[in-house]
Amino acid sequence: MKQRVPVSHIMAKGLLVITPNKKVSEAYQLLNEYDIRHLPVVEGTKLVGVISKNDLSKAGYVTPEMNETAIMEIYSAYKVEDIMVKNPVAITADTNIKEAAELLAQQSFHSLPVVDNNEVVGIITTTDLIKYLIDQY
Repeated sequence: MKQRVPVSHIMAKGLLVITPNKKVSEAYQLLNEYDIRHLPVVEGTKLVGVISKNDLSKAGYVTPEMNETAIMEIYSAYKVEDIMVKNPVAITADTNIKEAAELLAQQSFHSLPVVDNNEVVGIITTTDLIKYLIDQY
């Protein structure tokens, strides 16, 4: 296995982001439309949080029996800042993949925003790490 490969080698770039004052319904739509599980939350270019599909389900506002219209109505009543993870752990693009994997293994979250010069430049997820490991074998 390659040693000291930076996360920039496997991170997702060209990210969708959302601001904390947007409605949760907008985050929900982006997550579903683009089939992603995590959205960095930014003010300008500064990372202030992360919102994920898991955060939406943990919020407990909706149930599986609800239709899409009801879900959107409920999520429209809340802002992203109400349920986002604030001050998330972040790494830099030159952090090596092993260090990122260790961080994710030690924590209960499944993504790490990648920040350089106070700007979100990417995100790495547990899925990215698994795909990288599969490619090594």
